[in-house]
Amino acid sequence: MSLLSPEALEDALRAIGAERYHVLHPFHHLLHGGKLDRGQIQAWALNRYYYQASIPAKDASLLARLPTPDLRREWRRRLVDHDGDGTHPGGVERWLALTDGLGLDRAYVVSLQGLLPATRFAVDAYVRFVREKSLLEAIASSLTEMFSPDIISQRVSGMLRNYDFVTAETLAYFTPRLTQAPQDVAFAMDYVKRHADTAEKQDQVLAALRFKCDLLWAQLDALHFAYVAPGLPPPGAFRPSGRP
Repeated sequence: MSLLSPEALEDALRAIGAERYHVLHPFHHLLHGGKLDRGQIQAWALNRYYYQASIPAKDASLLARLPTPDLRREWRRRLVDHDGDGTHPGGVERWLALTDGLGLDRAYVVSLQGLLPATRFAVDAYVRFVREKSLLEAIASSLTEMFSPDIISQRVSGMLRNYDFVTAETLAYFTPRLTQAPQDVAFAMDYVKRHADTAEKQDQVLAALRFKCDLLWAQLDALHFAYVAPGLPPPGAFRPSGRP
């Protein structure tokens, strides 16, 4: 690949999301369209908790590698967004409010006992990727957030419209993300466009975003296989009540 202009690089990154972002996954169409039952939505929320809870660990490992106070302050904001500040709850706590609202036992969710193996493998691979890859690749992998406002609006409106056991309070996790995610993207995109200054580095950041999209997609593949079709959760994984 020849060296792209910064604007063309951003276009190429956005094209990856248009092709690969998990809003396109059949499981999400079922979730947003009112085609899942409570147990299937519980399985989604329980497994997604591990991803949410791992984001601060991922961000902390990236923060430790940033070379300047300005960069560290910027990335530290993400930790507060997800972990809270001791007074106001962060995203992890709000996700537990979501699982509470869906009727899941909080201690069971936090124990991770019901996780699908594929969820654990995918999330752990993301944390390891950010820890081990170059700083540029690690930051580029966060750029899936530029696609999140669309999926959030679809998710919230679709779930409130289609499930009488879901309330606006249950889905309160998503409201702050509508403003947090664009702020995060603005910083990460600027960093990537300024530092991906060779064709090789541009290839790396494009590959990093593909990797991130793939692991999000893989998590939904596992949920679909276990809880939709053929509906075969592996030993030890969460089983909705009333199902074999």
